[in-house]
Amino acid sequence: MLIIDKLVKKLHSLILKSYLGPFFLTLFIALFVFLLQFLWKYIDDLVGKGLDFSVISELLFYTSITFIPMALPLAILLSSIMLLGDMGENNELLAFKSAGVSLFRIISPLIVLTIFISISAFFFSNNVLPYTTLKMRSLLSDIQNTKPEINIQSGIFLSNIKDYRIKVGKKSPDGKMLYDMMIYDHTKGKGNESVLVADSGEVYITKDKKYMAFILYSGADYQELKEKYKGGRRTFPTQKHYFSKEKILFELEGFGLKRSDDALWKDYFKMLNVNQLDFMIDSLSKNLKEQEENIRSTMLSNNYFRREVKIDSQMYHQKRVYYLNTDSLYQSLDELQQLNSLNLAVNFARSTKTYFEFSNESLDANEKWYSLYEIEWHRKYTLSFACFILFFIGAPLGAIIRKGGLGMPVVVSIIFFLLYYVISITGEKLAREASITPFLGMWISTFFFFPIGAFLTYKASKDSVILNVSSYWEPIKKFFKKKDENTTADK
Repeated sequence: MLIIDKLVKKLHSLILKSYLGPFFLTLFIALFVFLLQFLWKYIDDLVGKGLDFSVISELLFYTSITFIPMALPLAILLSSIMLLGDMGENNELLAFKSAGVSLFRIISPLIVLTIFISISAFFFSNNVLPYTTLKMRSLLSDIQNTKPEINIQSGIFLSNIKDYRIKVGKKSPDGKMLYDMMIYDHTKGKGNESVLVADSGEVYITKDKKYMAFILYSGADYQELKEKYKGGRRTFPTQKHYFSKEKILFELEGFGLKRSDDALWKDYFKMLNVNQLDFMIDSLSKNLKEQEENIRSTMLSNNYFRREVKIDSQMYHQKRVYYLNTDSLYQSLDELQQLNSLNLAVNFARSTKTYFEFSNESLDANEKWYSLYEIEWHRKYTLSFACFILFFIGAPLGAIIRKGGLGMPVVVSIIFFLLYYVISITGEKLAREASITPFLGMWISTFFFFPIGAFLTYKASKDSVILNVSSYWEPIKKFFKKKDENTTADK
């Protein structure tokens, strides 16, 4: 027994070493794939803006951290399937089980490690993720608001500079000299009244990067003047100015990256921790209740019991209550009064409907905004539970399929992860649309996968071969064989 305990301790050490390698490898591969997807989505916002390598690196660093909640459950699922599948394929699980070591004792260090990762995932989601998301969103917004750097191409009008259109016929091979230049000046907002033409020119950016300078050679400046009428005829006079050399400066306002204050994003729901979300949820809940009460009181006081005629003050202060028959009261009016009463009633009904529809839309928008904060609050906890549950799917599944490497485990992991991801995204979308509660929307994937994990763990502990097709086919064959024997005996 002492020998077995020593072997189990050595086994635990080997299992941890064998698990951590595929875990970190899968984590980095998943992060790399998600980063490629991010770059593919925002490639148009990043290319052609002259961004420094440090800015791109900073954006990718913060973005990769924000993808950890997606990559971490996949890494746990795949690495656990690979490890247990490899041990099953090499009959190592069978050897230890034959020595009386249960599956739970074999994977006990992985269970402890998964619990530690799950707890760490909560603190990461609550403390690190809001900060990195704030930095990533702020930097990405600044990059998106940055104008593309000026790239002068032959035969194409350059429209990056405000109120100017520049066209170059051709460029020298080294790009320093420009030929057949044409510059339209739209600063006065009157169309193409001013155009400058030059035979050639040079272009450069000033040292402070605030201006782009053109040095033009052998050209002319044409300006259309106001229309004149002479002898009943309409004329279009033009003013020309020839030059041999002229320098023009264009202000590069808005070009280059300008970092904004992170405080602009700090109250966004993705940038808050649990305590801050609790405060915002409580405040928004009070505002919703106040808005509902205001709508209710306004409808009761100004819409449902609205009166237009003035009541005599003496009658109003009487304490007796009169019950009026509206039909009799309506019949007592003359035809003109009846028509006026109907018109007033229709106008009151329309105004009430308009107010109700507007109030209902405003209330729905505020409720959806409130749901976003509740969804983010639940997200802080679902990451930890996802890591824990997917481990208890991957580990027993690997012990059942008994296949290691990157073949079957990768396929099975991707199938389960996609299923988990689709259910999570669907639940979150329904919660955002207020079709279901935020609690149900964010925990529906956990409710779905928890019984699957419990079932697989139970089957793995009993050495069940649930993925073996023959285990399902053999009872069917025996059933039909027995039925044929009974039919033959009856004959």
